[in-house]
Amino acid sequence: MIRKATLLAVVSAALLAPVGVATPGTAAAKTFTAQASRQGLVLTVSSITPEYAKGAADVIKVSGTLRNDTGSDLSGLLVRLRYQTQPLADRAALETFQTDQTDQTLPSGASPTSRMDIPALAAGASAPWEFTLTPAQLAHPALPRFGVYPIAIEVQQAGWRRLAVQRTFVTYAPQQPKPVRNKLAIALPLIDQPHRVIDQPRHPDDATFVDDKLSASLTGKGRLADLLRIAKTAPPSVTWFMDAALLDDLTAMSKPYTVAGKDDPVKKPADPAAAQWLNDLRAALADSPVVATPYADPDVAALAHHGFDTQVGRAIELGGQKATQLLRPEVSTSINWPASGLLDADALDLLAVGKPGVAQVGKVLLTSANLPQQGQQATPTTQTGQTTQQTAFAPGATTPDATATLYSVAGPVTALVADPTLSRLFEPGGGAGSTLLSRQRFIAETAMIAAEPGQTTPRSIVVAPSRRWDPNPTLVSALLKTADDLPWLSLTRLDSVKPPKRAAARTAQTQRAGLTYTDDNRKEELGRKYLTPVKDIARNAELTSLITTDKPPSAFDAAVLRLTSSAWRNQTRAGRAATQLVRDAVDARMDMITITGADPDQPRTLAGSDGVVPVSVKNSLPVKITVDVEVTSNNPKVLRIVPQPTRRLVIGGNGQSGTLKVAMTAAAGVSGDSAVTVQLRTSDGQPYGKPVKLIIRTTGYTGIALVIVGAALTVMLAAVVTRVLRRRSQRRLERAARSRESEAV
Repeated sequence: MIRKATLLAVVSAALLAPVGVATPGTAAAKTFTAQASRQGLVLTVSSITPEYAKGAADVIKVSGTLRNDTGSDLSGLLVRLRYQTQPLADRAALETFQTDQTDQTLPSGASPTSRMDIPALAAGASAPWEFTLTPAQLAHPALPRFGVYPIAIEVQQAGWRRLAVQRTFVTYAPQQPKPVRNKLAIALPLIDQPHRVIDQPRHPDDATFVDDKLSASLTGKGRLADLLRIAKTAPPSVTWFMDAALLDDLTAMSKPYTVAGKDDPVKKPADPAAAQWLNDLRAALADSPVVATPYADPDVAALAHHGFDTQVGRAIELGGQKATQLLRPEVSTSINWPASGLLDADALDLLAVGKPGVAQVGKVLLTSANLPQQGQQATPTTQTGQTTQQTAFAPGATTPDATATLYSVAGPVTALVADPTLSRLFEPGGGAGSTLLSRQRFIAETAMIAAEPGQTTPRSIVVAPSRRWDPNPTLVSALLKTADDLPWLSLTRLDSVKPPKRAAARTAQTQRAGLTYTDDNRKEELGRKYLTPVKDIARNAELTSLITTDKPPSAFDAAVLRLTSSAWRNQTRAGRAATQLVRDAVDARMDMITITGADPDQPRTLAGSDGVVPVSVKNSLPVKITVDVEVTSNNPKVLRIVPQPTRRLVIGGNGQSGTLKVAMTAAAGVSGDSAVTVQLRTSDGQPYGKPVKLIIRTTGYTGIALVIVGAALTVMLAAVVTRVLRRRSQRRLERAARSRESEAV
């Protein structure tokens, strides 16, 4: 029989808290917390050993503390264990027990000996409690069977007034018969938000950040420090999703960098914690599968809906390149985890096409709301600051296999659907006891899946917490260890999860509705107002590459992809500020290629009705460019541009110039100023920069007329010279005659 607990001598300070931020049962836990807070009485379950029972006679010890924070002494308290003699029927019943906090769902069993009286509890004091039980006692009079048994710890006063209740589970798993050992793949994200904007530092050893939040998260209880702690102890089968933009930022921080300030930028020395974090992460993930997300985690659905056809493929490619360069050589890009785990057919097509011949996606990791089981409804919820959805299990329903096949324009794509309940158990809890309660819920849920009827082959289960989670390393590490130890689970890599081969298994376990993407999901995306200027910047950024002779990838690819990050969904104001910075940088680079002599005060002269006018282009970039110079007349009736065999210039970098001689013809008898428009174009014909207006001044004289006038002027000049010479000669003769006359006299 259940034995009466004895009062222990240990005093502990504990706080009742929910299992997780969005864990099923959170509402219940919050209810208990609220009750305890109002009444100043805190009930905590601190230990359940063993984690699950293997034999009918195994002694299960449940212990915890009761703390009086009312400020006054309390008397007549009773702590007792309530239990149920039948295991829960399915996951729906388990969910109901955890979330429905009415008396109807409380376990009915409460033996007179399964109680502990506390005659008095002084203000601020704690009273430890402990109960023991066995599976055989739980299932009396029948023999216990594999399953999950609900229990509750209840605190009453004066024999009737309930002050607090905490619910949890005891799992009984006898060694025979052995349940089907399902495959469990766990995906954990290492995703942050952009902290840099531009990859064009002022100095070779300088990088500019928009904030310095990363520095604080690397040490102590910072988010990245916690993620590293988890990575160091995680089983090697856990799959990590790595945003290479985070690696990029931390690499830049390992050197001197600059943080933009309200007034002036602030110089920062190299952060040794950044280099240490990177080194530790490389060591921690040396044997674990790593998947690189598209660079900067772009909002793929939004890009698909607003015509960013090439950016997704480039993001997949760049994410893989950076992760390979900064983390380790073996990094996959074939699995995509979209924002909030949601996408539609348009986004799926972009991912599947990717960058043809370079990088494509063959699997997508989705929420169960995006690909629900047939006949189940999706209901909205909020998960760690991100709006997403969860699918509730219907009574009698079995857990579907995690895989399904989707069809894109590039062919079939495998969908990996995360289990919503198990995934949210990995979300951080709020206080003492939450790790224990999450562990017991995890054991119960996975045992319930293993006990579902009709199983003949192992199913695949996928766990994936929210992508920008702020994890509790103690909780996550405990769940990972538990998952690795449970006999009805087999941890496996995410890339090894494949759809069932047998037809019966496919029918029974992978029957899901199609992609479900609601209007509310669409509203969560980056909108047209935000993305329109980003698209303009992306177009100009591409031109900075196309204008060069070698045409390497644009130096602004990473900057543009950061602007499309899904992190800006809830931070559009910050995203717009970043957009302006990138726009300024792209414009400044485009302005390094200029048409010289475009000042209206410096007209170019066309002598006569036809001639050649030079148009010069200066290249201040450090690389060679290939540019086509397109010249058109603003008034072809007055000034016509003569077609020429080529208009292309190849100009060296660092301030070199190239000149195109443009033949023009003016209408007869016309003189004065005319205008032409010069447009630079890339070698594939795309306009580069804004068109430039040049003033052409015509004299109205033809070439022959100029020759005649010149000849006439020459004749006139010769006549004048002859006349002057004759006068000089005549004067000399007159002077000589006068001299002879004087001598004769």
